[in-house]
Amino acid sequence: MRENHEIDYFIKGEEMQMVEIELDPKETALAEAGSFMYMDEGIEMETIFGDGSKQGEGFLSKLWGAGKRLLTGESLFMTAFTHMGNGKARVAFAAPYPGKIIPMDLQYYGGRMICQKDSFLCAAKGVSIGIEFQRKLGTGLFGGEGFIMQKLEGDGMAFCHAGGHVMKRELKPGEVLRIDTGCIVAYTKEIDYDIQFVGGIKNTIFGGEGLFFATLKGPGTIWLQTLPISRLASRIVSYGTGNRREEGSILGGLGDLLDGD
Repeated sequence: MRENHEIDYFIKGEEMQMVEIELDPKETALAEAGSFMYMDEGIEMETIFGDGSKQGEGFLSKLWGAGKRLLTGESLFMTAFTHMGNGKARVAFAAPYPGKIIPMDLQYYGGRMICQKDSFLCAAKGVSIGIEFQRKLGTGLFGGEGFIMQKLEGDGMAFCHAGGHVMKRELKPGEVLRIDTGCIVAYTKEIDYDIQFVGGIKNTIFGGEGLFFATLKGPGTIWLQTLPISRLASRIVSYGTGNRREEGSILGGLGDLLDGD
């Protein structure tokens, strides 16, 4: 028997996906501010303090929930969408950049999932969106996400977003996978997360892949992304601020002139 609201959903699109959630009367979906796309008549929208999982336990509980979200770089507030009419109604949320939306049934994965900051999109009411401290000093200092990652707890559906293509992989007991730190989207609570120095002078200075790998040790399930938002942002910045002479000769210069550059 689930304690969280039980929702149905439909993921649509390819590169720029959206998730459409079907609500029965009195069911509620929670979402990050700015992810809303549309909703049917009968659904009411309410801004709530914190993550909505402790709304009946007093102001201090709400304040603690909001504070945890602030530490992970999220807003103090979330938006709740509750179906107040009859029959079924749908509300939709859109991905913030090109990639894939990952549906996660927390009941199936032991009630807890660890994910990178800013990856959470929406969830059924009752799912707690908190923080996960990295216990190892090296992981916190050099792991790419710092000491703090997001933690999703409950037995309902949660939806995360990742950049580019998403790969799900099952690790056997003792199996280790070395990963670029930015490519980790989420992993189950059984996974042992650590970092490893790349090693080698040439690799360190000229490799261009950073100084450290993330190492994930099974058993458990992990999700990886091909295009971390940090990598996409750095490429856009370098393209916008760099010298573009290599793109063009005479025709390239003519194009820049016509474009007003």
